[in-house]
Amino acid sequence: MSTNPTRVFIARLLGLDVFDPLGDRLGRLRDAVVLDRGAGRPPQAVGIVVEVPGKKRVFVPITRITSMDAGQIICTGLVNLRRFQQRGAEMLVVAELFDSRVVLADGSGEATVEDIAVEQNRAGDWHVSSLFVRRGGGGSRLRSLRRKGELLIIEWPEVGHWDITGPQAATQFVAQHDDLKPADFAEALHEMSGKRRIEVASELQDERLADVLQELPDDDQVQILQSLDVERAADVLEEMDPDDAADLLNELPEEQKEELLQLMEPEDARDVRRLMQYEEDTAGSLMTPVPVILPPEATVAEALAHVRREELTPALASSIYVCRPPLETPTGRYLGVVHIQQLLRTAPPEALGNILDTDLEPVRDYANIAEISRMLATYNLNSLPVVNDSGRLVGAVTVDDVLDHLLPDDWRASEDTGPITWQGRKNG
Repeated sequence: MSTNPTRVFIARLLGLDVFDPLGDRLGRLRDAVVLDRGAGRPPQAVGIVVEVPGKKRVFVPITRITSMDAGQIICTGLVNLRRFQQRGAEMLVVAELFDSRVVLADGSGEATVEDIAVEQNRAGDWHVSSLFVRRGGGGSRLRSLRRKGELLIIEWPEVGHWDITGPQAATQFVAQHDDLKPADFAEALHEMSGKRRIEVASELQDERLADVLQELPDDDQVQILQSLDVERAADVLEEMDPDDAADLLNELPEEQKEELLQLMEPEDARDVRRLMQYEEDTAGSLMTPVPVILPPEATVAEALAHVRREELTPALASSIYVCRPPLETPTGRYLGVVHIQQLLRTAPPEALGNILDTDLEPVRDYANIAEISRMLATYNLNSLPVVNDSGRLVGAVTVDDVLDHLLPDDWRASEDTGPITWQGRKNG
């Protein structure tokens, strides 16, 4: 690899674009991979992890990197599009080594690793040459609280002991990945060891953790929730969508499930309990009990204000359900739906009751997922109203809810089909 200078600090490269020799963008650098060579020997750098289009992370051997500087990274040859998986003694610099603890060889105490530099030796191999560390101070789950302490750059011989297996914070990882959407953050979390997954999750704010949990496989969700103290676990469940919270609670032992429900706010717990009463794969078990619901007297202007709410998913924001009071589910009599396109075509003062779509039949709360899928596909809908036997709206099923149940449980980790452009994995 040709670099100038030959010493490269990893944190300064995160997020940089990676290009091929022709200038075509391959993706964005998200991490680096080093190989643990045992006590006393500096870890060897073997490659980088690149996030390619489709949000998949792939491995690029360091021998294929021809240039690395503050503006871009250039690699040569074809890239294997197989999803990256750690092997043997490999370690991820950002995910696992940042925020780890080192004991300084001069006896001056411990320090926290904030950045790592790799350097090329005369034989052409790359290894960890120095660490950027903070001596003293500490981290906090509230990232607005700045950590204090003395900042140092120490060379490898100055490292007395590097503790990469003990407890560590995840401040650096969370900060470096703050721009990721919840689904992409969840994918990075899923690829970690169980220990590191829990450490990173504990660093997140409740709302962010709730968003990420909803995108994780069931086993990861349960592991993280059970690692939290019960009061915080209840707080996180309150931040989740009720249907996702109900699904997660159904994975827990009965005693633990009831304890968490008792700690949740009564209104949140009531929504979740109602969803848990339905049989699996029915409209009632899939739906959200809090779609956008307005009375027929509400105006188009009021409806548009409601669907602009940031917390609404695009699928939920696509429809306004019009009902007689009470407007909390189960509502008064369900009257019909107003689609977002109709709102955009109608004058703001117009009452919703005058522009109702009454042709769209709601589904019953006991309807199965096959019936729901057919209706969504037949009428090209993003969501469907769900009513009980009394004709009261009890929620709405969205297309993303249905997809999540139709896809295999391991769809997040499954390989994309398609040509692999570079055969084999080589670490140089």
